[in-house]
Amino acid sequence: QVQLVESGGGLVQAGGSLRLSCAASGRTFSSYAMGWLRQAPGKEREFVATISVRAGTIYYADSVKGRFTISRDNAKNTVALQMNSLKPEETAVYYCEARRLVVATTPSEYNYWGQGTQVTVSS
Repeated sequence: QVQLVESGGGLVQAGGSLRLSCAASGRTFSSYAMGWLRQAPGKEREFVATISVRAGTIYYADSVKGRFTISRDNAKNTVALQMNSLKPEETAVYYCEARRLVVATTPSEYNYWGQGTQVTVSS
């Protein structure tokens, strides 16, 4: 089992940047594929990015390709999401999520998630 705590959200103007971080507990972090997902008010949770256990495989949602970068540090049990050129429509709660071994691009495939961190992008 893994417990996740996100941080780094906040208020930013359109075009700005934020870096989200996720700290994971447990000694088996390196056996989990990690992902970032987001949920805007009144909308379903959607996939943003995922990274495999050794960072050899990375996928992004088409809407964030070229602007967001996911990374992980297995020695520190952390995963990060660098977000650049943010848009108002990306205002949402961002969740760090984990799945055993295999990357996933749909919300239902993840087994663990944190409380989320709010990202608000003003126009």
